[in-house]
Amino acid sequence: MKTSRAAIILLAVLTTACTEVLPRQRGNLALPQMGLTTDGLEFELRQHAFFSKEAAAGGYGGGGGGCGCN
Repeated sequence: MKTSRAAIILLAVLTTACTEVLPRQRGNLALPQMGLTTDGLEFELRQHAFFSKEAAAGGYGGGGGGCGCN
């Protein structure tokens, strides 16, 4: 019982690591080095291939059908 209670408390403490980002710090977060993908061209190519294969587009602002002629 104490082990599960300690695990819940530990989990609650570890998941509260979010903080408010000040306006002066947002410029640093917008740098290309902070992106999830390092190569934008490769990311666009992979997204195009995914949209063409899945015949669906959405969530990234692109439109088109399954023919690959976005």
